[in-house]
Amino acid sequence: MDWEVKVKYLTAGESHGKALVGILEGLPAGLEISKEDLQVQLQRRKLGYGRGDRQKIETDAVEILSGIRFGKTLGSPISLVIENKDWAQWKTIMSLHKEDETSERKVEIPRPGHADLTGKIKYQFEDMRNVLERASARETTMRVAVASCARVFLKACGIDIYSRVVSIGEVQDATQITNWSSDLQNKIDCSPVRMSSTAAEEKSISNIQKIQDEGNTLGGMFEVVVTGLPPGLGSYVHWDRKIDGRLSQAFMSLNAIKAVEIGDGFASAYKKGSEVHDSIVLKNESVTLDSNRSGGLAAGMTTGQNLCIRAAMKPLSTLKASLPSVHLETLQPSLAHFERSDVCAVPAAAVIGESLAALVLAEELLIKFGGDSMAELLPRLHSWKKNHG
Repeated sequence: MDWEVKVKYLTAGESHGKALVGILEGLPAGLEISKEDLQVQLQRRKLGYGRGDRQKIETDAVEILSGIRFGKTLGSPISLVIENKDWAQWKTIMSLHKEDETSERKVEIPRPGHADLTGKIKYQFEDMRNVLERASARETTMRVAVASCARVFLKACGIDIYSRVVSIGEVQDATQITNWSSDLQNKIDCSPVRMSSTAAEEKSISNIQKIQDEGNTLGGMFEVVVTGLPPGLGSYVHWDRKIDGRLSQAFMSLNAIKAVEIGDGFASAYKKGSEVHDSIVLKNESVTLDSNRSGGLAAGMTTGQNLCIRAAMKPLSTLKASLPSVHLETLQPSLAHFERSDVCAVPAAAVIGESLAALVLAEELLIKFGGDSMAELLPRLHSWKKNHG
């Protein structure tokens, strides 16, 4: 998609390296952004019952290095850095210098379900720590940071992003939410598992504790909802311009995500067409849809309704009660390597999902309405919404 890319980002850094670094390019000039805007989302990423001790160590304090002056974007790349506090204990192990090379904390037994084994094969490493340090979900800290800038841009355009956990293990929150708001989101964030149902919350907490005592892990499903989107973002004319494809790819790039659905998704495969498609009706002299089973997308384009995405997260692959594996040096059956990890990270994954959606939607908004500055873009957006919203 290089022919029309408007927003690009890069992250760098290892889980126990000195810092995480991010660069975001493409936001228009004149957008008001503060460090606090980023910090709020980074703190939300740390939420959730079942998180590991790493969350107690890291402050995830972000520093803005460039791209913003006097509180407004310059139109140039925004660069960010987040120091890893735990690096103080890993300076030698993660050293950049050849003379510091050590076999301490060397990883020779891969974990089933993790990047360890395939990463070793691909890059021909002797020590799989080279794989797991970058494959770690710690990288998503910086993705949330750069996406927070895109999120501020969307907010300035009247677009809000929300999320919640709809299941952890076998426990489901069947609550139907039609009216999302910041107050509701704050209430959900106050839940230790980010569920809207108190009964489901209590069962999930009990289940996570039980699984933790067993040395096991739990996955689940989360939902991301975007409100205020104009119709017509994305396109049907080429496969790589379809916004549902771009969103699905973004969500599938998140660690441990194994499935993504939009709207009724998988359930629609078991229904008749009359039970799936949103009828087109006339309401207040305007043509609209009478439901939103499609999840706010049709043929790769936004419909103007709420965008609804759900993603399924598998249980994390680092188990305290380790699974069978093989020692790759001795070729002897062994128990898999154990690395400090979470028992359940679905609540955090939901917040990261919000961020992934923000990055895709910010680019789609710029593709549709263009502009080097907010002063140039906003009138176009408002005019479009007035005529087509």
